Amino acid sequence: MKIWEDKTQYYIRAVMGRNSERENEELKKNLDKIDWSVLGRITEKDAMSRRGSFAPLAAVELDEIRARGAEFKEIGLKAIREGRVGAVLLAGGQGTRLGLEKPKGTLNIGIDRELYLFEQLVRNLMDVTDEAGVPVPLYVMTSNINHGDTTTFFEEHAYFGYPKEYIKFFVQEMAPACDYEGRAYLASPTQAAMSPNGNGGWFGSMVKAGLLDDLREKGIEWLNVFAVDNCLQRIADPVFIGATIAYGCESGAKVVRKAAPDEKIGVLCTEDGKPSIVEYYEMTEEMETARKEDGALAYGFGVILNYLFSEKKLEQIVGRNMQIHVVEKKIPYIDADRKPVKPEQPNGYKFEALVLDMVHMMDDCLPYEVDRAKEFAPIKNLHGTDSLDSARELMKGCGIEL
Repeated sequence: MKIWEDKTQYYIRAVMGRNSERENEELKKNLDKIDWSVLGRITEKDAMSRRGSFAPLAAVELDEIRARGAEFKEIGLKAIREGRVGAVLLAGGQGTRLGLEKPKGTLNIGIDRELYLFEQLVRNLMDVTDEAGVPVPLYVMTSNINHGDTTTFFEEHAYFGYPKEYIKFFVQEMAPACDYEGRAYLASPTQAAMSPNGNGGWFGSMVKAGLLDDLREKGIEWLNVFAVDNCLQRIADPVFIGATIAYGCESGAKVVRKAAPDEKIGVLCTEDGKPSIVEYYEMTEEMETARKEDGALAYGFGVILNYLFSEKKLEQIVGRNMQIHVVEKKIPYIDADRKPVKPEQPNGYKFEALVLDMVHMMDDCLPYEVDRAKEFAPIKNLHGTDSLDSARELMKGCGIEL
């Protein structure tokens, strides 16, 4: 059945009743391209929110990393030099909260000179590639709203000195948004309201973009996926890669020691015996305050969205039915009279796959501690916690000229 023929979707038909014939033809064409099966997930929303039994997961801590650093680094550099490592930058967002109506990566994070967030991330990667003596393939995930701006920005800045042929861009898949009754919203008379399908959809989006053949042709066995907003993170880190390989794990996650028991950060742990991430709002007071024998927090290491995954394992899970999270959000739309509405309160659901579910689909995951003063400077706000201000201070502390 076509979505507009569904009797429950009377809102769409109401808009169509005010559309021109040409507009309706375009609308039908666009609606036919969308996978509407996600709307059925609304009935599973409560069941999906239920979690299993959590337990702490020991990390490879800084002391061990220092002691075995040379060993890990040699293993990691070998993998990089053999072309077995790729990097994936998740950069689909806009910098709206930063007062920037452009891709977040175009933010100028310098003070006395121009230094863009994209530029800093590429330089972080080049620290590794310069040492290894070979480039690492970099895949940049954009969105339908920032793809053109992102690719143009890279072109205008000569790819920040990185070899152009080693950078490929792909667009994140989108999912429809709906009201609380499962009625699809329209963003315009000819387009459905759509939203990115979550940070767990990145590998599926790569496959849909035709990049699986590229990964196979290059012989890439490991993918380091990371978010755009952390300007200090080390990318394709050979020590991290080497540690994951040395421990025989099929995935790894960079983690930082929690600053406080109630810090708002997801924690790497196990769930029903498999690696998982418990969000800060899911943690009980008992979990937050639990201590190990040495007095350290039992659930003491937070994830920073910098993961290493076995490419072979990703191929195995991409065809499986990943959990889709039904998330309550504010969704702009047009009403039945085709007038734009920008809600001030949540008015429906978006559907997202999350990277935490990718972690849970792995047989194991190595928590790898990094020094948060050297590798964790997320830019989510202009001022305050996790802001441009705090990131600049941390960058200065790392000797980066601003």
